[in-house]
Amino acid sequence: MGSDSKELLGIEPLELRFPFETKKQISCSMQLANRTDDYIGFKVKTTSPKKYCVRPNSGIVPPRSTSDVIVTMQEQKEAPPDMQCKDKFLVQSVMVAEDTSAKDITGDMFTKKSGNVVDEVKLRVVYVPPPKPPSPVREGSEEGSSPRHSLSDGSNLNYQEVRSANITAWFNSQEMQTTREPDDPLSLAAVKSQKDQEGFTSETSALISKLTEERNSAIQQNNKLRQELDLVRRELSKQNGGFSFAVVAAIALLGILLGFIMKR
Repeated sequence: MGSDSKELLGIEPLELRFPFETKKQISCSMQLANRTDDYIGFKVKTTSPKKYCVRPNSGIVPPRSTSDVIVTMQEQKEAPPDMQCKDKFLVQSVMVAEDTSAKDITGDMFTKKSGNVVDEVKLRVVYVPPPKPPSPVREGSEEGSSPRHSLSDGSNLNYQEVRSANITAWFNSQEMQTTREPDDPLSLAAVKSQKDQEGFTSETSALISKLTEERNSAIQQNNKLRQELDLVRRELSKQNGGFSFAVVAAIALLGILLGFIMKR
């Protein structure tokens, strides 16, 4: 077997980054890459064996192939000060015979007494903040929804940004109005003018309402007077017609009598 190569296994990454959370098991992985034409046996050690579980913690990587190792940190009751971790890992590797199995890998193979050329790579542990949960999707953002929330095609503006800008401008204008000094003559004059206009408007409305009522009442009175006048005219017409008939009848009788007398 060729023993000239110093680096038997390529290890990625060289930092084991755990998104630390209390009372929760956290795992990360590393990949062992054998770029040689030999079979490479490996063993993973740590300074805190009770804190971490490594699967597999030993094995064989065939020539020109890779092997993944999963490192799981057990549940922790509390976070370390300043999220600093002093734990370390050590990956040892040696060249083994082709017929060697994973069960044949023992700790003695990585000691100086064995006479094997042992390659060692140290890995450090880093705690990082856990990933933030994704923001909830707003209704109407799915496909097929109404396009009223989006701007025209080709625009780089965002609806939420425009809406936020409009709200901010409105609050700024309200703040400018409320922060004006109460003794400002312009402010007092504006308030007085507004109140006068409101009073004038209310008085005008009341006057218009009153005139409208009087107009309606006058119209009703006029209609009533017309009805009464028509009734009087009808009565007078009847009376005039009766008087004329009586006069005519009297004149006729008088004419008959005069004619009779003159004949005699």
